[in-house]
Amino acid sequence: MKKIALPTRGGSIDDHFGHCEFYTIITADDSNSIVKTEVMPSPEGCGCKSNIASKLQEDGVTVMLAGSMGTGAVNKLASCGISVVRGCSGAVMEVVEAYLKGELKDSGEGCNHHGDGDHQCHNH
Repeated sequence: MKKIALPTRGGSIDDHFGHCEFYTIITADDSNSIVKTEVMPSPEGCGCKSNIASKLQEDGVTVMLAGSMGTGAVNKLASCGISVVRGCSGAVMEVVEAYLKGELKDSGEGCNHHGDGDHQCHNH
């Protein structure tokens, strides 16, 4: 079994991991079939300054599928045994299914700009 966390807002991946509405927690079995979907409330404030990484670790999460994320947050999650795949976007269940099929790779980007010229990247 593996547990995957996705920062969620309105049923889609929230591009700002630390400010999401909640985390969708997906449990998949060894054949990569989804067996359980749960919701974990998001803590107040910035994700890299909260205890969300240790909370997710306690819940057994080993992967986070996220939009953009600063290096500090990636490192904090990694220190809790959670690998991060950045550059995800779209409906939560579609993103999880693509991941389980092996179709997602980490973009390596701290921020996704979506062609938005004046978007400011906030690395915490």
